[in-house]
Amino acid sequence: MTEQMTGARSLIRSLEHVGVDVVFGIPGGAILPAYDPLYDSTKVRHILMRHEQGAGHAAEGYAYATGRPGVCMATSGPGATNLVTPLADAHMDSVPMVAITGQVPGQAIGTDAFQEADICGITMPITKHNFLVREAADIPRTIAEAFHIANTGRPGPVLVDIAKDALQSATAFSWPQRLDLPGYRPVTKPHGKQVREAARMIAEARRPVLYVGGGVVRAGAAQELRVLAELTGLPVVTTLMARGVFPDTHPQHVGMPGMHGTVAAVGALQKSDLIIALGARFDDRVTGKLDTFAPDAKIVHADIDPAEISKNRHADVPIVGDCREVIADLVVAVRNNQTNGKHGDYTAWWDQLGRLRSAYPLGFEEPDDGSLAPQKVIRRLGEIVGPEAAYVAGVGQHQMWAAQFIHYEHSGSFMNSGGLGTMGFSVPAALGAKAGDPDRTVWAIDGDGCFQMTNQELATCAIEGIPIKVAVINNGNLGMVRQWQTLFYDGRYSNTDLSTSPKEREKVRVPDFVKLADAYGCVGLRCERAEDIDATIEKAMSVDDAPVVIDFIVNHDAMVWPMVGPGVSNDKIQYARDIAPDWEADEE
Repeated sequence: MTEQMTGARSLIRSLEHVGVDVVFGIPGGAILPAYDPLYDSTKVRHILMRHEQGAGHAAEGYAYATGRPGVCMATSGPGATNLVTPLADAHMDSVPMVAITGQVPGQAIGTDAFQEADICGITMPITKHNFLVREAADIPRTIAEAFHIANTGRPGPVLVDIAKDALQSATAFSWPQRLDLPGYRPVTKPHGKQVREAARMIAEARRPVLYVGGGVVRAGAAQELRVLAELTGLPVVTTLMARGVFPDTHPQHVGMPGMHGTVAAVGALQKSDLIIALGARFDDRVTGKLDTFAPDAKIVHADIDPAEISKNRHADVPIVGDCREVIADLVVAVRNNQTNGKHGDYTAWWDQLGRLRSAYPLGFEEPDDGSLAPQKVIRRLGEIVGPEAAYVAGVGQHQMWAAQFIHYEHSGSFMNSGGLGTMGFSVPAALGAKAGDPDRTVWAIDGDGCFQMTNQELATCAIEGIPIKVAVINNGNLGMVRQWQTLFYDGRYSNTDLSTSPKEREKVRVPDFVKLADAYGCVGLRCERAEDIDATIEKAMSVDDAPVVIDFIVNHDAMVWPMVGPGVSNDKIQYARDIAPDWEADEE
């Protein structure tokens, strides 16, 4: 059955067909034809954002919260180019997303028309795929393909750029009965021989470790991972993108690896003889200096994207497949081995890791000037709010403290910008997560620098009735940059003071975040004393009909520890400033 309609109406009908319930966007000239039929849709809610970057991050947050592709919409030219950052962010972190942009009319493409930009060319390296649609009849098929590509294989962002005249033209709406995508055949089922070889190596290893990345989260494989871990008794490390996919309170979880990971997690990888990498990409922030990473380890690398395998570290056993399928098959293979008496003995290995966990726990020092320790603020936030909430971090020191000091028990409870490290991610992503899962408490944990990049989306939250809660960890500086200036630039603090929390109380705060929150229709709170932390968080939790912003004034000298310096070996991890683990003593 076909029905006559405009390309714009066909677009909205297509979005309804694929089950879209929320679109984040801003109208403009080239996309305006699509906004007219959107006005009549009873199935698709449009949330008017205040910046296209916010729309893109909101779509990411929605995808994190629901597992379905987030959708954002923008006009041509500057509207479309403002989506570049969230598209790159989603591409790096494998977030399923569909961005729909208007384009100038077909006959004007390539003429430098008003608000024209070659957004397909611009975003080609940072999208999984993109489309330029010139004919109205192509819209339904293109939307169907875009959502299929975004949410299958390794998830990622897909851009659909539609010429304005295609939106305005009449067409016969016809939804495709099947998709024909030559060359796009993601492998999801792993090769049995490779899985059996991995199981054999696990049984024979003396110091194995499960290195778990964000791919396990994307695959929805938390339960399978737990079965595998408990079946084998292996230690588990979860990357920044995998926090929560394996419970922090589980005795086999040894922490987060990487530049600001726990000593135990970094040591587990570094001293291992077998690494089973599941949905991880051997990122430089995890490996440190690559040629010194885990020098004695054999590598089993499972990933749905074959391009990731052996990209940074040679895989002795490469396994291409969906992590849920891989882990399920690995469980079967390990059980078969155990039935035949092939059990690994990791007693000495666990003794070694236990000593590292005991000797080098995560901790912090209270500031001697009476100011707030940011780590304490974030730890108490996690304890009071609890593990059922969603926590969305910005980028910088507060991001690392949020990863370190909140206990995550559920997959998808921690959201952040890992690969691209996008300042400004937190507030709009929290908005999107709350829109996708309205019954869940959503906290944005942001820094005063990140917060100023996208806090205009608080207006969206207030007007649209999306009551997120924001904890601004305000040290008055670009904190992580300042930490590097302290450690590597002799304390020369060039252009990192933001003046948001002046040392002298009589100075004006620029801006005053409490007043800013009030101006945006939110509840603004401030906390400057340790004894007020709990009461302030509890007051924020008691507000459920408006967004809440807490301005936590914290010590500006606090630093994130442990730390592996840039470009050095993980063996050189610093537990605190000028304090390093004694690896040889531990091994003895």
